[in-house]
Amino acid sequence: MKLNDLSPLMARRRDGGLSFDFDRFRVDPALAALQWPDDVLRDFLFDHGDNSHFVDDYGDVDLRAITWELETIPAAAFPTMPTGKSDAGCIESYATDPMYWVKVRPPEVGRHWEEHGTWLRPPLLIDRRLLDPAGSGLQVLEGRTRVGVLRGRLREQLRVAPDHQVWVGRP
Repeated sequence: MKLNDLSPLMARRRDGGLSFDFDRFRVDPALAALQWPDDVLRDFLFDHGDNSHFVDDYGDVDLRAITWELETIPAAAFPTMPTGKSDAGCIESYATDPMYWVKVRPPEVGRHWEEHGTWLRPPLLIDRRLLDPAGSGLQVLEGRTRVGVLRGRLREQLRVAPDHQVWVGRP
């Protein structure tokens, strides 16, 4: 199953407007084979499954080949972690003004950064062995703003926790 195989579901989501909420989306028979955590379904497929950048970068990935686990990754792993080719440079763009990108989010996001030195919701990373062409290491799939804020906070020597929870998709 590839992203394009889900285009009828994405069209129903778009055309259904507010009546097609995440609760209806997550139980759609087209997704039954995935058995992904709700956080991953929401952030990857519900929010971005028909985003042209995502389709360009991840359209060849066999979605059934991904197993998602909540993992803890050290802050030191994020400064050089790439994202998809279609969004190259966007993480660095967010990192230039981390305080701005926190201020434009709900207030609890900023409080969480100040109190815990990390994001409120774990971003999604993907093992680059799943990509075409395959690579090594992890790549930011979703959560580019959060990772950019982390990079910017590191650069500006603001509070950053030593470790961060992330959803990691592996083969």
